[in-house]
Amino acid sequence: MAVVNTRSANRQHLATSGESVTLSQPVTVAIVDDDPMVCQAMQLILTDYSNGDIRVVFTSTSGSDAVERASKELPDVILMDIAMPGMDGIEAARQLRALPRAPHVLMLTSLNPSHTVERSVEAGAEGFVSKTDAPQEIIRRVLDVCQGAPQFNVASQRQLIADLGTQRPIARRDEARRLLDSLPERERETVILAAEGYTNAQIAARMFISERTAKAHLSSAADKLCMGRVQLARLVERADLDDSM
Repeated sequence: MAVVNTRSANRQHLATSGESVTLSQPVTVAIVDDDPMVCQAMQLILTDYSNGDIRVVFTSTSGSDAVERASKELPDVILMDIAMPGMDGIEAARQLRALPRAPHVLMLTSLNPSHTVERSVEAGAEGFVSKTDAPQEIIRRVLDVCQGAPQFNVASQRQLIADLGTQRPIARRDEARRLLDSLPERERETVILAAEGYTNAQIAARMFISERTAKAHLSSAADKLCMGRVQLARLVERADLDDSM
């Protein structure tokens, strides 16, 4: 297998985006994985294929240990496994990114289970590195993240899009519930009954109030939410209240 001059390739890549970078000293990296063999393999890749651009400062098999050591040894980048006993990689990433001198964090994984990409991004991770990536690709991602370029491979991009697609209906549901919950209890009840198809007279009978009061409740709710009766009905539909009961 031919070895690419990673420093030249990286500079060419950065020049394409209009950046000019000269590495005055090696990028320092820590590797965190509960499998010592993975740590050893990644250390060999980063050391042997980076032409001196990367120096591994420590490896760790524990998220909590990695946070403690990183606060003292200050690596530039941490490759962080996700699934680990005790503190998992996502929580470790969150704590690492909260350090006074926070390292860049790339999640080190072979799989992207549902929602791990989204949760990793929320924790402050700036990308993913696959354990099966070619050495030159792993090194490129480590160097590029130091220049502020997010590092998401195709698999993690697809998973993030899928997660966002799943979360959007949930976010719309939660927003609808929040709006309904912002109404006084009696107004909220009239809105829900109206959405179920009850007339003002039927709402009044069920709530033991006058029809005029039922109409006033609906009007007040419509004014507060800036919605008509049809929009209120759609709001109740989006809230999916049966799911919350």
